[in-house]
Amino acid sequence: MLAARNEADAMKSTLWFNVAHYALRPWPWIIVALASVIVYPTLESITARFPGVDQSVLGHDLAYPAMLVLVPHGLLGLVVASLAAAYMSTISTHLNWGASYIVDDVYRRFLAPDRDERHYVGVARIATVGLIALAAALSLWLDNALQAFQILLQIGAGTGSIFLLRWFWWRVNAWSELSGMIISFIVALYFEVVHVKLGLTPIDPTVRLLLGVAITTAGWVTVTLLTRPADRATLQAFYDKITPIEQGWQNGVDTSRGGEPMDVRAAIAAWFLAIVAVFSALFGTGYVLYGRLLMSGMCLVILAIAVGGLFRVFPRVGLR
Repeated sequence: MLAARNEADAMKSTLWFNVAHYALRPWPWIIVALASVIVYPTLESITARFPGVDQSVLGHDLAYPAMLVLVPHGLLGLVVASLAAAYMSTISTHLNWGASYIVDDVYRRFLAPDRDERHYVGVARIATVGLIALAAALSLWLDNALQAFQILLQIGAGTGSIFLLRWFWWRVNAWSELSGMIISFIVALYFEVVHVKLGLTPIDPTVRLLLGVAITTAGWVTVTLLTRPADRATLQAFYDKITPIEQGWQNGVDTSRGGEPMDVRAAIAAWFLAIVAVFSALFGTGYVLYGRLLMSGMCLVILAIAVGGLFRVFPRVGLR
């Protein structure tokens, strides 16, 4: 988006990313997963194929690496190299990301604002080592990859509404985001650790997620209403530059300034059509792979209609 020529191109590239990310990229993984169900229908079949595997690590998420024995040797080397590259790119990104948070957002801002860059680089290196140690400890505590995924979902539960509403409601402030992240983390920690330690009845992950969203949303909205909003000059500068939907900003800024306000109905229509386009591409691709050409054709027609509708709606939301 930052490399796009203008806002319209940024919006189109974002739409393409969502189609490619959710509709095209997952299918190679899904096909491998479906094939693994045929090759290894039960955990016992994996045990029979790999009798030396420790029972403590035997689980359904072992099916993917078990499928690698079917890959030819030369291609297997590429797969292993790609997995190593993907792992290193992800871990290095998050370590640098975490170190930058610690140094720039906390240490430099509140504890040592006047030190030289060499000092901050040294602190960042120490923070990186600490983050590696914490990640290693967490990985030993987790039982499987699904548990890690559910924890990440739970920690992020409820904060999504903040990231959306901050564009539509002038009252959302820094305390809204901070309280939402803290409350969500505490709720996730309770469900993963405290709830089990208390011996209470286990809660389904889906129900826990919904509870986390409800508790976090109630918490950050309350904090928002009890704290002062950002100063009017900051809000006005944001509105003048972004020109969001004016209905949620009328009490906070002068909405007569800035560019042409966004049409609410057109924005909702664009949102709906984009969702239809992404899911049509997702299921259309799947039907092609399954050989169900009629259903695939229907999905592709819906995709074309949704994309055509999007380009008709774009001018009404300020994009041309």
